[in-house]
Amino acid sequence: VQLQASGGGLVQAGASLKLSCTASGRTFSRYALAWFRQAPGREREFVAGIGWSGGSTSYADSVKGRFTIARDDAKNTVYLQMNSLKPEDTAVYYCAADSAVVRGNPNAYNYWGQGTLVTVSS
Repeated sequence: VQLQASGGGLVQAGASLKLSCTASGRTFSRYALAWFRQAPGREREFVAGIGWSGGSTSYADSVKGRFTIARDDAKNTVYLQMNSLKPEDTAVYYCAADSAVVRGNPNAYNYWGQGTLVTVSS
């Protein structure tokens, strides 16, 4: 599976942004998908994940109620809708895929996109 993330940019605090991650491969629908982020000088952290059936989602506490993950298997795409952005959301955002269930440990994911930078100004 090859992943291509897009949609990052520079926005002001309180704004919204929608990230997309498109995958190649015929078995996209069978993968659990997740978004991670990494700020300068910090470790990569779990943001949100969605199960292969699309029926289960999970979020980091820091983004609950503001971010929404969704997938469109017909388009081989996973989205991250980010609302009410804060300066602390500034990071490079990565999409990841794995054949198992959603997990918060980045080491559990075999496939990664190249990352897209989100910068939120105050």
